[in-house]
Amino acid sequence: MEILILGGTRFLGRFLVNAARKRGHHVTLFNRGNNGDIFPEIEQLKGDRDGDLQVLKGRKWDAAIDTSGFIPRTVSKSCQLLNHVNHYTYISSISVYKDPSKPGLDEQAEVHTMDNEEVEKIIHGTAGPIYGEYYGPLKALSEKAAEKELPGKILVVRSGQIVGPYDYTDRLPYWIKRLSEGGEVLSPGRPNRPIQVIDVKDLARWVIQLIEQNVTGTFNAVGPDKTLTMEQLLKECKRVSGSDATFTWASEKFLLDNNVEPWGEMPLWIPEEYPLPGAEKPWNGFLAVNNKNAMNTGLTFRPLSETLKDILDWEQNRPQGHERKTGIDRQRENKLLKEWHETNK
Repeated sequence: MEILILGGTRFLGRFLVNAARKRGHHVTLFNRGNNGDIFPEIEQLKGDRDGDLQVLKGRKWDAAIDTSGFIPRTVSKSCQLLNHVNHYTYISSISVYKDPSKPGLDEQAEVHTMDNEEVEKIIHGTAGPIYGEYYGPLKALSEKAAEKELPGKILVVRSGQIVGPYDYTDRLPYWIKRLSEGGEVLSPGRPNRPIQVIDVKDLARWVIQLIEQNVTGTFNAVGPDKTLTMEQLLKECKRVSGSDATFTWASEKFLLDNNVEPWGEMPLWIPEEYPLPGAEKPWNGFLAVNNKNAMNTGLTFRPLSETLKDILDWEQNRPQGHERKTGIDRQRENKLLKEWHETNK
């Protein structure tokens, strides 16, 4: 097949390219050209999906994969121009769900909505990405925009926390690096709280498989296929890295009282007992989403150890001194550990 990928050079896009080429498909990329040294052997069309789409006109592809649609306006424009494709995959997010407090959310759960006036106020002058409180609502509206323009041709992939090499969020990379350094590690909340991560390679392979089979509809793309706890994840990070790390599990109250930021400063932690700012209830369903439909269509998961080894290898070869987007400063971590021990003698 001839496949067009909108984006394709950052994280998931890289692995979609690899998965498609491995299956013998011909890939074309469309992006702003900021990472032209990646896949130099592949045709890369340069443009701006919110403005200059001229380079796409007159071209034909069998399928398109949208990895970079953050607002409904740009998704609509792309779909209108690519109305000749047989299949259009829109990479969405589990952030679309309106009430992430309930474990077991399936694809029928209610999603965010937003009126047109508010949307225009938020997205005026930008094509995204827009994160924070508007990320989920705009993704939900983008799903609807795609289906409106290409009814019956849309595959919506609501991904959870995608992990692997080139993960620019730094969430799981933070933990594998921190555990590899050893010593006492500040660990968040209840050790047995569930967590979900999906290897980028597994996700990419499955998406290409669905395109080949012309599968449409909406699927929660989260992993693994069984309950994974935070303690199990961190212990596997320790084992894979061969470190002497020990875990000190600090209570959620202690962390919040000391202004430790969930998800950012303490990656992959969302409080179970306390709601996030602006939320009415704790998000106990955000990392416990139902993935049965995706698994029934062939989504499989490699061993966690394999995923962590890939990330560790990538971490060890990253440039020294690069700026991390998430994770707690080591000096602050040591200070918090000291305070925790002093208050729990």
